[in-house]
Amino acid sequence: MPAGPAPVSEVAVAARDVPPRTQPSLYPPPFAARVTGRIKRALGDVFGLSRFGVNLTELAPGAVSSLRHGHSHQDEFVYILQGHPVLRTDAGDTPLAPGMCAGFAAGSGDAHQLVNPTAETVVYLEIGDRTPGDTVHYPDDDLRAVRVDGRWVFTHKDGRPY
Repeated sequence: MPAGPAPVSEVAVAARDVPPRTQPSLYPPPFAARVTGRIKRALGDVFGLSRFGVNLTELAPGAVSSLRHGHSHQDEFVYILQGHPVLRTDAGDTPLAPGMCAGFAAGSGDAHQLVNPTAETVVYLEIGDRTPGDTVHYPDDDLRAVRVDGRWVFTHKDGRPY
């Protein structure tokens, strides 16, 4: 497969051949460094999908999927392909294994993240819609995100920009 994203005319690709995102994190400093060890391949973008995203995501040992967060308008779903991550939610930690999945309903208020506490790489699919007007709360951090014109805008919880 040639370097760069496959043309939209593709009907099928090998997921691991899709290049990783060139910008590893959209978080502002100092938060971006906290997701070091995470690699995302934007599979849905290869096909021009605009209403939902699909990522093939890898977490190196010790890495996390994101800051613990919850969406106001976006449903999210993860399916574990390889490894044994821990799902961290408001209810506590839940060990996951290949073949397991988890879903996060929009507006539930339950913040979540995956953590890889093991010595092996974790690989999973993450799927989420791209509903306009979505906001994201981060209960453990002074951070808020709002989806504006298809892009994430990050501010402090009090609205000051980063």
